[in-house]
Amino acid sequence: TLPPFHPPVQHLDGGMVPEASEAAATGPSPLTTAAPPTGFLLTTPPASTAAAPPRLPPPPDETGSAGQHISATTTAFIPEGDEETTTTLITTTTITTVHTPVLCNNNITDVEGYVESPDYAGATFYGGLDCTYTISVYMGYGIEVQVQSLNLSKEDSLTVEGLGGEKPVVLANESLMVEGQVIRSPTNQVLIHFQSYHTTTPGIFKFHYQAFLLSCGFPSRPENGDVMVTDLHPGGSATFKCESGFHLRGEETLICLNVSRPRWSGTSPACVASCGGTVHNATRGRIVAPEAPGGPHGRNLTCRWLVEAPEGQRLHLHFERVALDEDNDKLMIRSGSSAFSPIIYDSDMDDVPERGLLSDAQSLIVELTSEGPATPLILSLRYEAFDEDRCYEPFLAHGNFSTSDPLYRMGTVVEFACSAGYMLEQGPSAIECIDSRDPRWNESEPTCKALCGGELSESTGVVLSPDWPQSYGKGQDCVWGIRVQEEKRVLLDIEILNIRKSDVLTIFDGGDLTARILGQYLGPHPRFSLYSSGPAVTLQFQSDPGDPLFGLSQGFLVRYKEVPRNDTCPELPEVEFGWRTASHAAVIRGTVVTYQCEPGYDIVGSDILTCQWDLSWSNSPPTCQKIVNCADPGEISNGKRSVSDQRFSIGSHVQYFCHEGYVVEGSSTLTCYNRDTGTPKWSDRVPKCVFTQTTDPSHQMEGGNIALAIFLPILLVILLIGGIYVYYTK
Repeated sequence: TLPPFHPPVQHLDGGMVPEASEAAATGPSPLTTAAPPTGFLLTTPPASTAAAPPRLPPPPDETGSAGQHISATTTAFIPEGDEETTTTLITTTTITTVHTPVLCNNNITDVEGYVESPDYAGATFYGGLDCTYTISVYMGYGIEVQVQSLNLSKEDSLTVEGLGGEKPVVLANESLMVEGQVIRSPTNQVLIHFQSYHTTTPGIFKFHYQAFLLSCGFPSRPENGDVMVTDLHPGGSATFKCESGFHLRGEETLICLNVSRPRWSGTSPACVASCGGTVHNATRGRIVAPEAPGGPHGRNLTCRWLVEAPEGQRLHLHFERVALDEDNDKLMIRSGSSAFSPIIYDSDMDDVPERGLLSDAQSLIVELTSEGPATPLILSLRYEAFDEDRCYEPFLAHGNFSTSDPLYRMGTVVEFACSAGYMLEQGPSAIECIDSRDPRWNESEPTCKALCGGELSESTGVVLSPDWPQSYGKGQDCVWGIRVQEEKRVLLDIEILNIRKSDVLTIFDGGDLTARILGQYLGPHPRFSLYSSGPAVTLQFQSDPGDPLFGLSQGFLVRYKEVPRNDTCPELPEVEFGWRTASHAAVIRGTVVTYQCEPGYDIVGSDILTCQWDLSWSNSPPTCQKIVNCADPGEISNGKRSVSDQRFSIGSHVQYFCHEGYVVEGSSTLTCYNRDTGTPKWSDRVPKCVFTQTTDPSHQMEGGNIALAIFLPILLVILLIGGIYVYYTK
């Protein structure tokens, strides 16, 4: 009997199996087996009972198995006369393997290329596919992705995200994608994420991408100011300036930054008016009332401006716009530089001077106080300095003028014209600078006055309350008629409406006072808009003639313009390298628009669009794309061809070959070449394969044999006919 074999200590799943000596010391324990060396037998004590070993899984392999079967047989040799015991152990281990998705990642840095779904030629993916494609281009560029082909199922997921911003932005997903769609990223990085849970047939897609130059958005134009932009692309600048009477609050110049998503270096500044100040050596400028603290209806406002002309000059002050609350606002102007200088204007006692004010001294003081006005405060005064030997620069409130001499010397002639909504009155349309010893204008400047009623037929215009911007009077009954083109309608922008509650403004949807009423308004209202249903609108304003509490009020300002009617489809964009024709002048329901392309361009999309009953177009507008391919020249009868490019692009070749017994008639090789004023064209016509007589001697026939073959049948026919004739004649 061999000595018992003691298996070595084995580590399984972090545990340790005791050696045989340890098992004996601790009492009965399950039998642990291992593959014994060759020539060794395992023995068990005669009276022992073998128990099943614990089920311990083997170390997992890389591929992962579904299960494993282990068997071991032990035989004990005992002295003769004792009972022999044999024990067979069977161990079955089941392992469950979790399959991870196949990874297919790629980082792309080319400025143009294609991204396609992976093709594994029918391979099985127990965990599906999880593909991530990251496209990165230079800073300052975006990425344009065009969907060229798409075939996904419900188990597929496909998203396109823009990276590089504050957080990823989903640009499109599988539910919003269609073939031909163009997706633009506002940053220089795009992530395409594709997931499929099919085991054998994942979805397919193909994208074409290219980089394009990004730009900053156009900066907002400040109110009472303007902006000049050198370039919207990175490195460009935007410079802001304010109108006279205002100054910038913020940066004067912003730079378009070259970051992943180009942006301006700061926010657009604002143009604000100052509450008071001193202007030395004033030549020309403007004084504008600032917005009161707390908004236009602030509690208190006290402003004082001192304007000083250069030595030997005086000042002329024009009243451009004035609207004051008679109970809460006060405007006072002094001719001089001290608080005790003589007052030449007091809003509590004087009317607004239409022709302005002349200072008797070198300086002017303007004082404005406002205490919680009930109506918006409006004040705009224009000043200019002038020499004693010249006329001052004239001014026409709510109008403009032209002059024969910008220096206004002796003999200068100035002609006047009014702005929209005003009529020239109370003065001539032209004045002249006279008197060399004391230069002056021969007439006072005229005034532009907002009239009570009128007929307006321009495409855009303004309707003003009588005497705007001054207050209107009692007992007004004014009617304005507006008419635009027949196929248009009118948009009314009621910019200011601040009338008394006893006065009424009525707007009619038509050309007279019997038309349907669009709206009727009393008292003040915030800004709003109205649309007419047709090309005509009538406005009627009536002020109460017997109101005992009649006081000053601002009035109203209504701007109008003609717009497309509400029974038309949206305007279509022009097509580059092509043109369009429409069946109607206005794109009303049923209008058919036909697109055509210039020679050398092919139309992409539907060339015919129809304005449908829901006022939408039947298709998206097409585009004209440059043709870079020749048409397929076709196959050849009794021959074949060889093609260098299946798309027949410019520069490609097609070579023709004929079958045996035929020869090529014409050019055997055609080349696709470009034409500047037309579509690409083949270098020659398609050849033909014509039959030719063979030169094989075994197939040749001698001339005599050919003649004999023709003559013998004819001779036999003649003899047969002659025999029949002789037979019947006898």
